[in-house]
Formats: sequence, C-alpha cells, structure tokens
Amino acid sequence: MEFMDGICKTRECAWDVLLSESMKDQEATVEGAIHSIRNMGDVAFVILRKKEGLFQTVYENDKTNVSIHDLKEAMCVRLTGTLHEEERAPHGRELRISHVEILSSPAEPLPLAIDKWKLNTSLEAKLNYRPIALRNVQERAKFKIQEALVRAFRDYLYEKGFTEIHTPKIGARGAEGGANLFKLSYFHKPAVLAQSPQFYKQMMVGVFDRVFETGPVFRAEKHNTKRHLNEYTSLDFEMGYINGFEDIMEMETGFLQYAVELLKKDYAHELSILKVELPKVDKIPAVRFDKAKELVAEKYNRKIRNPYDLEPEEEALIGRYFKEEYDADFVFVTHYPSKKRPFYAMDDPSDEKFTLSFDLLFKGLEVTTGGQRIHDYQMLKDKIAARGMDEEGMEQYLDTFKHGMPPHGGLGIGLERLTMQILGEENVRETCLFPRDMNRLEP
Repeated sequence: MEFMDGICKTRECAWDVLLSESMKDQEATVEGAIHSIRNMGDVAFVILRKKEGLFQTVYENDKTNVSIHDLKEAMCVRLTGTLHEEERAPHGRELRISHVEILSSPAEPLPLAIDKWKLNTSLEAKLNYRPIALRNVQERAKFKIQEALVRAFRDYLYEKGFTEIHTPKIGARGAEGGANLFKLSYFHKPAVLAQSPQFYKQMMVGVFDRVFETGPVFRAEKHNTKRHLNEYTSLDFEMGYINGFEDIMEMETGFLQYAVELLKKDYAHELSILKVELPKVDKIPAVRFDKAKELVAEKYNRKIRNPYDLEPEEEALIGRYFKEEYDADFVFVTHYPSKKRPFYAMDDPSDEKFTLSFDLLFKGLEVTTGGQRIHDYQMLKDKIAARGMDEEGMEQYLDTFKHGMPPHGGLGIGLERLTMQILGEENVRETCLFPRDMNRLEP
C-alpha cells in the first residue's frame, strides 16, 4: 500500500484507514464483493461485502467508467472514488465511485437471496448451498462468534501455562471403546478414526504437565437429532498435578469467563447483528448426578427411568431448575455412575459406583464431559480387566503409566454445541461450517 499526503493510492485502503478522520474527502480504493445493488435512477447504492463487514459505495450516472447495468451481485470489484461522511451508511462513511475495475463476474445468478438481513430459507437449502449461504451477514457472524470461542480457549490456556499439541486422527484403537467407531483400511491394516485425543493428551501430560488441542473427532453414532454430528470440533485439555476434578471445573469456568469478556470486547458487532445475550458465568453451580435426578423428579413430577445416565429431557429440566432457582445458565453435574464412564475415569474412593467426573450443562444441553483420570498403572489394568476389555492396541498407552504419571484430569468441549447454545440456535448444524451427519457428506 502506498500513501501520499494521507491519501491511499493504487491499492486497496486498509479498513482502519478507510474509517480514519484523515481520509475524509480524500481519494481511496476499496475492494470487495458486490453484496447488493439498490438502483434509485440517477444514483445507485452498491454495497460491498468485505471481511470486516458491509461498506456503502455510491454510483452516480455519468461519473464512472461503466454503466450501472454492467454491475451484478457477487461480482468482485475494485472501486476508486472519494470518501465522504454519511451517518446513515454502515460505519458512517461511503465511497462515491469514480472508477470501477471488475475483478471477476459470476457465471450464474445467486441461488439464495444472501443480501437479505435474515436468510429466509430452509436449513436444508442453506446446507446444500453452504459456501453461498455463509456470505449472508448473519450466517457469517455466527462463525465469527465461534472464532472467538476458539481464540479464547487458546489464549486463556496459554496464559495458564498449557502447551498446544496436535495428535493423530487415525489410530489402531478408539479411546472410548464401544461400537461408535468409523473403521477404515490403513494400507491393508485395520484402523479407526479418533473418537477423541484422549490417550495422546494423557500421554503428553507426562511430558508437558498441561496440554490442549482443538481438532476434529469422529463418532459413528446413528443419531439423527438436532444435537448430534458425526464429525465435530472438540476443545480438549488435560492437566497434571491436580488435587481433584474440581481443578478441571475451575479451569473451564475461567475459560468461559475469559471468552465472555473477549466477546464483549472484540465481537460486539457480531453480537449486535445476532442479538446475542451473553450467558452468566460469574459463578457456576455444581450438583451431584444422583441429587440432580432427584431434584428434577420431585419438582417436575418426573419418574426416574435410567439411573445410570441423563436423558436429554432430564438435562433440559436440570438446566431449567438451576435457571429458575439460581438464575444460572450453566451447571456442573458431577459424580456420574462408573457404569457409564470410560475405563480411565477415576472412581470415587468413597463410593466406587460413581466417578470423579462431570458434565457441564449449558441451558439444559451437555457441552462438556470431563473429570479426573486413573494415573496408577495397576489400577488402570485392574479397571480394564474388570470391564472385560482387551489390552490389545493399548500397549503404548499403558506403558506411559508403567513409567509413572502424575494425578491428572481433563475435559472435552463440543465447539458446535457451545456455539449453538450461545446463539440460541435449535440445530447444531447451524453452527457447523460443513456438517457431517448420517445423510450428509457434501459439500
């Protein structure tokens, strides 16, 4: 970019330069895609879509090098003109065009009316034309909010002394066991897609003490619900030398508080576009699994049908209870039954039917599973044997514990679910760029 006497010449002006006081009544160049055209006759408003948002430009007849009829929505253009203050325009600034350079032109009209404030079409249509639908201002804003959550997760954990790691997504065995594994042939050897980075992040606690990862995980579950995906993004961390699973809950609470402050500070524009009311995170209550079941059964006259897990309806009622009684958007449900937790979950020494583990419910939906892990080698082997499991394929994992591991624990957060609840969406596919479920492998 070249500047001459405060004027941006030859190349596109940076966003902050466009909006600076020094550029008022100066010549500038702006690049972007034509989001919409409002032709008023002698004057037309050509709205550009840029990564920072929408920017208003004004076409005046006989003052530019092309006809307004030569311009189309979805064209990528470079516009040169004079910047003027206009309080009715987005950002209070507009460019009055003197020269148009067409960089590319669409071969067909857009299949969706992305210039509308709200994309009034079905979820199926939005997913079928996903790269186009995401050009809509509101649709795009959802994923800026999601960006903030990942950014907050990284930044907060870096501040807390964590090391970022990247683990394989193809393995010989799943961390959770069970049948919900995508199996594949790996150079004629059996392999699976990772259900989580669990084994690897535990191994790395013995190296770095505190580690985290953001990456895809895969679940071959035949669900077709509004809350499940077969590939989703998990925000995982594992930390050593803990005093108890409460340390994990405290770390997650700190992350959520950090994320809310970051959203307020750097993403106010997107929050405004989507009319998001941020959740309360000053203090998150906790309740035991068995107590939570009793509370909602008593208050909402609901029979306890499954003593070992929470059904979706129960999660919703627990969320409702803590909102009504404590004005809490989040609640930790602790001490899940050992029968429904993975073999590496630490049993409660005071009652081995339960584990030192938790889920975090956000407005009645589980968004996190975590807890303390078994760190003793023999205890881990005994738990595997008691479950009737085979150690084959877990030799390297177990060797890590054979050579000493600190008390540790961690969690996994479902990014798409967390985003969905913050935005108040009803379907997790709304907050996944390119969802993968039982019926969708494209786009």
